Amino acid sequence: MRILMISSECAPLAKAGGLGDAVAGLARALGHLGHRVEVLLPAYDCLNLTGLPEPKPLEIHLRVPFAGRAIDCQVLDLSLDGYVCRLIAPRPQDPFFARARIYGEPDDAERFAVFACAAIAYVRALGAGARPDILHCHDWQTGLVLALSREYRQDAPVSQNTGALGKPGMSETSATPIPICYTLHNIGYQGRFRADLLTKLGVQSVPRRLAHWLADHSEAGLINLMKAGIAAADAVNTVSPRYAWEVQYTEQGMGLEAWLRRYAFKFAGILNGIDDSVWDPARDPFIPVHFDLRTLGRKEGNGQALRQRLGLADDPGRPLVAVISRLDWQKGVDLILHGIEYALRAGAQVALLGAALDPEIAGRFALLQARYADSTQVRLVLGHDESLAHLIYAGADLILIPSLYEPCGLTQLIAMRYGTVPIARRVGGLADTIQDANDSIAPRSARTGYLFDEPTPEALEDALGRALWLWREHPREFAQLRCNGMRMDWSWRKPAQRYLELYRYARQTRGCR
Repeated sequence: MRILMISSECAPLAKAGGLGDAVAGLARALGHLGHRVEVLLPAYDCLNLTGLPEPKPLEIHLRVPFAGRAIDCQVLDLSLDGYVCRLIAPRPQDPFFARARIYGEPDDAERFAVFACAAIAYVRALGAGARPDILHCHDWQTGLVLALSREYRQDAPVSQNTGALGKPGMSETSATPIPICYTLHNIGYQGRFRADLLTKLGVQSVPRRLAHWLADHSEAGLINLMKAGIAAADAVNTVSPRYAWEVQYTEQGMGLEAWLRRYAFKFAGILNGIDDSVWDPARDPFIPVHFDLRTLGRKEGNGQALRQRLGLADDPGRPLVAVISRLDWQKGVDLILHGIEYALRAGAQVALLGAALDPEIAGRFALLQARYADSTQVRLVLGHDESLAHLIYAGADLILIPSLYEPCGLTQLIAMRYGTVPIARRVGGLADTIQDANDSIAPRSARTGYLFDEPTPEALEDALGRALWLWREHPREFAQLRCNGMRMDWSWRKPAQRYLELYRYARQTRGCR
């Protein structure tokens, strides 16, 4: 099967969060199953090309209408492990992706709208032998790919002078329509923008159906790209079964609850995986001491190396509590801050690695960092450091994940792979992947961490307190929790099969809609 994924992130090239890891992990797993996978990605100036060959230009040139003119785009090619990455590179005088970061620009709406239209033009430019069997779009940044592909032809011949869109309202008769799947990685970010975005793309008259799909659910004058993508897709999923239920029946749907229930017939939850060749404590090049289930005791060597790297006291008699997180309101900022203070009062050491885009959140953690600058029991590293993240996973005893909501979460999956016990809220993918050490009905061999329900300091203290007590008073039982987590298979092998089922569903139903 030929699969074309369209995404704003793909690790290691472009990664701001779990989306990049998920896209890369799924693409690699599908490629290793024998499928032809391409990932279409913006050519950011901040691409991580360390250890990779220089992308090569292809003989494909795209033109995208924008603000009354045409944006010329080049397509670059880069082969990765199991799949191919194609990079959309606008000309230098149109620096949509030359911002030294992926997100957070005031014109993000325009940037990713241009990318979406370039993606449509790219599909149209492909010859019959390279035409995808399935398009797989990810998150709000690609919502316009789905919405515009439904109302404008994407299969007509294209030349260097052809725009991204055909004529509105034309039926797709020259070729079998390409089925489209849509994955919602985080419904907290829906792509809600001013309606004049379409005018900038040269869409002068919006068909009634498209207008209905795009109309924001809460504010007149805004369009909602994720909402439109949900309606236009042949199959939709989010990244855990629990989160799929939450977004339909609780406030976690962020206003899209009724819309998602309307399309429940094509909506599923598929749990993310992790790349177990990258996240492998037995072979990880970023950690000094390799270990596995049979040599779990060697994990202590990584704890010692972590303490030394961060300048913490060399005191293995204290449990080491970690936080590795994007510092965002979704992640439970107040609870993270409270958890740090509680862990220190309880005699633990703390290591935090994370970055915040929000100035208020960044300021709060900077103050805490300065407050404990001279402490040998806590260290806050505010930024992104891939090698340090690996060492923290390998060296910590416990990891705190107090998210207000969590579509899937990779942190707990990686932590368990490294024998680090998670303490998390019972929401979304966290609830799907962690069995509580005390309260779970699961057999003892399947219990892997600690969960709490209410987003309150008291609930967090109860869960973290239980974990610290077990670490101190019953080290053998705590070691059993570590082993239980390490035995779990969180690879992409099973999720990849579920996505193939989703693709087959989309291909079977595409002609019926």
